[in-house]
Amino acid sequence: MRFLTGKPGYDLTYDDVFMAPRRSSVTSRLDVDLTSADGLGLPTPLVVANMTAVSGRRMAETVARRGAIAVIPQDLPTDIVATSIARVKAAPTVFDTPLVIDPHATVGEALALLPKRAHGLVVVVADGEPVGTVSERDLTGLDRFNQVHEAMTTDLTIVADTASPTEVFDELSARRHRAALAVRDGRLVGVMTLKGAVRAALYPPAVDADGRLKIGVAVGISGDVEERVEALLAAGADVLVMDTAHGHQERMISAVQRCRTVVSASGHAVPIVAGNVVTADGTADLIEAGADVIKVGVGPGAMCTTRMQTGVGRPQFSAVLECAEEARDAGKAIWADGGVRHPRDVALALAAGAGAVMIGSWFAGTYESPGEILFAADGRPYKESFGMASARAVRARTRNSSAFERATAALFEEGISSSRMYLDPERPGVEDLLDFIVSGVRSSCTYAGARNLAEFTSQAIVGVQSASGYNEGRPLTSSW
Repeated sequence: MRFLTGKPGYDLTYDDVFMAPRRSSVTSRLDVDLTSADGLGLPTPLVVANMTAVSGRRMAETVARRGAIAVIPQDLPTDIVATSIARVKAAPTVFDTPLVIDPHATVGEALALLPKRAHGLVVVVADGEPVGTVSERDLTGLDRFNQVHEAMTTDLTIVADTASPTEVFDELSARRHRAALAVRDGRLVGVMTLKGAVRAALYPPAVDADGRLKIGVAVGISGDVEERVEALLAAGADVLVMDTAHGHQERMISAVQRCRTVVSASGHAVPIVAGNVVTADGTADLIEAGADVIKVGVGPGAMCTTRMQTGVGRPQFSAVLECAEEARDAGKAIWADGGVRHPRDVALALAAGAGAVMIGSWFAGTYESPGEILFAADGRPYKESFGMASARAVRARTRNSSAFERATAALFEEGISSSRMYLDPERPGVEDLLDFIVSGVRSSCTYAGARNLAEFTSQAIVGVQSASGYNEGRPLTSSW
């Protein structure tokens, strides 16, 4: 990457910069290979942040089918994490995970299930065999104590679980049905909508050596690091993320070294991610300790109050640029963590040299995030989000400590404990947001004349703009 008019002598946020187009021979966005440049080989260079309000099993399954990866938070007990890993590994890699219900369950139970998945369909199953489906349209106006078999649709499109996305799309188009049910030996395996068929054809899933969906897990730097790492490796974690707000400290360096020792002894080729840092020195020290990928970002996240409370942090674009260069010289990579609010920000992070981009709060307001859907006074649906250094998160993380220790820890929060993340009516599911982001990044690559992310980083031309320059590029939803 180079600057259009020379690198300024001050640090930059994503809003401070723009990309200039250059001569390009890339004729289609689909000619661009977005495989992550972080050593993980993710088909989509996106990582769901290890935030309790964002990343869980549903999120992990969904994004892995679209080539990305989610990181399960460190707050969860190891046995629960192991169960989540097992369920993700058992999930279908092409078809969506179905929501299922018994024919004699109530309409109220079915309505409670619907928001759990973006496909908006609950499959009625008897002895493992699909016998009908219900959607919100089928259930609207019915008494909540009616049984679902009274409302279900029995005209089903059944396909083999070996059917290709193109075959499913053609079958649904011919029958004018919204979703197909995949079966194996008569038993339900998965669901695929028309849009899901298109996505399954365009996005290769992120899978391990055995063809199962990938999932990452966070590991704290306190407690018995070795014991947790051994258990997570045994459970099948594909990435270990050593995570703390201040990653350039002795405890983190020691934890990374201990994690590296366990991973090396296990024979598993599992990458270790460590952070967060914002300087070349921090990057170098964590790499020397044994990290494969460095997590970069202090304070840019929507839920983080660190900069306003402490004055500590760094504008994210410059942090990514410097740390990526240091990591690249050492043969390693970085993840840009935080500060992403638009597809342009993801593109700029990748242009600055990030191997992948981590997103948190933006994904909190989706069907797939762990929280329950709530409704504001005006009827808008939302989910609650909170920072991982907030008092709320600290209480969860210190639940086994004494009451006094928990009360003391709660005094030192550096994050928002409750924030409303509204579901975008145009993009309520995380897959909708992935489409939005990936489309923008692919277009950015074509403007730069890049066919892959390595070319994108080397060929991107970036300029510095004023606040009015940034505002000039913002679209208007109504006339001025």
